[in-house]
Formats: sequence, C-alpha cells, structure tokens
Amino acid sequence: MSDNSPILMWFRRDLRLSDHAALTAACDSGRPVIPVFVHDALSEGLKAAPKWRLGLGVGHLAETLKDKGSRLILRRERDAQAALENLIEETGAGAVYWSRLYDPDSVARDSRIKETLKDRGIEARSFGGHLMCEPWTVETQQGDYYKVYTPFWNNVKGRDMDAPRSTPGKIPAPDAWPGSDNLDDWNMGAAMDRGADVVRPFVRLGESAAQSRLGSFMAHIVEGYDESRDIPGADGTSNLSENLSLGEISPFQCWHAGLRAREEGKAGAETFLKELVWREFAYHLMHHTPRLLTDNWREDWDAFPWQEDARASEVWAWKKGRTGIRFVDAAMRELYVTGRMHNRGRMIVASYLTKHMMTHWRIGLEWFEDCLIDWDPASNALGWQWSAGSGPDATPYFRVFNPETQIDRFDKDRTYVSRWIAEGRANPHEDALKFFDAMPRHWGLRPDDDYPDPIVSASDGRHRALQAYENRDF
Repeated sequence: MSDNSPILMWFRRDLRLSDHAALTAACDSGRPVIPVFVHDALSEGLKAAPKWRLGLGVGHLAETLKDKGSRLILRRERDAQAALENLIEETGAGAVYWSRLYDPDSVARDSRIKETLKDRGIEARSFGGHLMCEPWTVETQQGDYYKVYTPFWNNVKGRDMDAPRSTPGKIPAPDAWPGSDNLDDWNMGAAMDRGADVVRPFVRLGESAAQSRLGSFMAHIVEGYDESRDIPGADGTSNLSENLSLGEISPFQCWHAGLRAREEGKAGAETFLKELVWREFAYHLMHHTPRLLTDNWREDWDAFPWQEDARASEVWAWKKGRTGIRFVDAAMRELYVTGRMHNRGRMIVASYLTKHMMTHWRIGLEWFEDCLIDWDPASNALGWQWSAGSGPDATPYFRVFNPETQIDRFDKDRTYVSRWIAEGRANPHEDALKFFDAMPRHWGLRPDDDYPDPIVSASDGRHRALQAYENRDF
C-alpha cells in the first residue's frame, strides 16, 4: 500500500476538530484524510432524542469540515465494517483511524473491524479522547477495579492529564472524493415528530457552542457552583453534558479549564472537576461490569419485587408529568421540552419512580434513553442504579428523597415549578405551554386541565418503600 494512500477518519461520538487525537495523527501523517461517518446498526438503534441530536451533530460537523476545505462522507450501512471496506475499495485508503468507545456493543464492533482490517493489511488505529483515563488504567492497590467513587477520585485527581491539542491547521484532501449519502435522507429525527421543533431552540450545537458554554461557565458560574448546581430554577451548571456526550468538546478541555479556575481560587472549581471524574467513574464501571447497563449491578437486588409493567397507568402518569408531585412533574416536563433535565430533578424523579412507586429502574432508564439529548450509556445507567440503590456506590436503599421537602429546600420561591407546570395558573410560563406542543397528541392533555392529586403521596410512598426494604430477604 502506498505511503500516500488516504486515511479514513471514522467519526463517531467525537464530533469536533480540536483536541482530537485521531484526527491530529491523521493530519500529521501528511497523507490525504477522508472524514467519514457511518450510520450503522448501533446509531440506527438509538432512541428518538439521542438519534435526532446525533443527526444534528453530524450535520454541523459536515459544515465545519466544509469550512476547513474538507468534507464529511456519509454512508448508511447496518454493518459498519462493510461500509468501511467499500470506502477502502473506492478510495485506495490504507488506514482507518477512530476514537475509542467503551460500551460493549461498540467494543465488539470495533474489535472485529480492527482485526479484519489488519488481516487485510490495512492500518487500523484507535485513539483515546472520549475519556481522560482509559478504564483499564485505573486500579486499586490490589489490581482490582474501583467500586466506590471517592477512592477512584483520589486515584485520578493528581494525574497529569493530557493538555488539549489544537485544531489541525489543514486537513489534507484526497485528489478525488468518494460519493456521499444525503443526511436528510436518513431522517434521523423521525421519531421526534413535532417535538423536534420544540426542543431545537434548547440545543447548543457543535464545537463552538460547547466552547462558549465552557467559557461562560468558568467566567460567571463556577465560583458559586457548589450551591448553584443544586438549584434547578437557576442557570447554575455548565450544561456541558449535551456536548460531552457527542464529543463536541473533550473532557481534557473541560478538565484543564477547571484546573485553571481552581488555581485562580474559584470556589466551585474542584466540585466541577469531581463531576468530570464521576463521568469517568461511570465508564470505568461499565467497562469492568457491563451488566451495569441492563441488570442490577448488585445481583442480590434481582430478588426485589419491583413493579415491572412499563404500561401501568402510574408509570404513564410519571412519563407525562402527571404524578401530582410538582417537583417530579416539573422535571419530567423540562425533559420533554428541552431534552435535558437538571441533575437535582434527575435524582428526584428517579427516587420517586423506584422508591415511592416501587417501579424497576430499567423503565426509567429506557424513558430517559428515549428523551435525553445528552444521553450517555454509562452515566444514564449509573445514575439510575445509584438512585434505585441497586448500583455501585449507590445512595443507601433506605434513603428515600422526599419531593416535598426537596422542593422547599431547592425551589423555595417555586421558580422551577412555575416555569414547567401550566395547570392552575392564569398566565402560565411559555415553557410550560411548550410541553403541550411537544407531547404526542394522543396523550390528550391541555394546559387548562385540573392538576392531578398525587398518585402516591410523599409520606405514603416513603412508608411503603421502607416497609418493602425491611421485608427483603437479602
């Protein structure tokens, strides 16, 4: 194979040009670089909001590459290997570079592709960048993986994390470009239906928007982050989960910005760094125990009698934001309108579903997987199992968040609830009304409906949950 043969730069969840190890290596090689995105079975299998948001990200990356004098070649093929092999035949490419992913399905796919390509004499290289620490590089003194966050944090907090790489000055183009699909033909937003138009204004799309988010957070919010991150009615978080999930910003870029803020004496900077490492911890656990994604991490919880009917009327009330518990309902409507949910809200709705309603966490995990534009397989799974008590380093099973006292503590003036709940208000907030534009028509809800009574009260739910925990036989 000629040393000047093109390199296929296979983009996946790394939709940026800066601090991109695989792209930098490809450009530094001096060989032509052909950026590629393959819409394969794994991306096709994403649920509504994550697939739609991925499509937006891919389209934005294509425009960014065009501005750099390059292109993004799009191919739709259930088998990514077949798509790559076709491109190799069409272009004479001698290498395929990509950024590593860590969920079991991606690992299996990538391992098979790497082995096959190498057997054919094609250079196949994977690079880090989605995480700061490769999951297999963080070990206890006994050579085991970490099951508790704080020791994990203590292990990695002093590591010399890679400095972010700059954007390549030039992406060398091939003499001829292969054909490309039309992104619109993929219709990646089909399952969003009319909700796409409602959620779209809340999206902060692409690398430039992510960098602006990070800069604004460090300039204006991180100082008070220790307190503001718990107030759902305030703009008190970085909101970077959306961009991190698709690699529109790298964790190294966030980490070093946090380090600079800490050096400047900004009080909330270390808490921000700990949140970045919590994300790393989720991936660490997913790598070592893939059952985190699908089954109770603590296997004795298999015996717990959770309600598992996703079609139950109480579950539908929860999904629709009609539980009669205002903190829960506000958070569920925020999710449907924005594609995201404040972290305090995530804890409250998860606790209410799994403890007050005694419903399996997997039902909540799958609903979030359908609705979140910042969906991340590891973080979503760890968050749900943490809340349910079945996961590693979980909230104690006997800790049942009281959504009424939580709202008194974190939404004292009801700013958050007023923004997202329309019923019973003469002049509802415009965002509360958007929920009725985004929801499926067959739900049949109206802003002038009566607000429901609680399906499970805070006190009754707590009593029932504690009784079930006390009677468990494991």
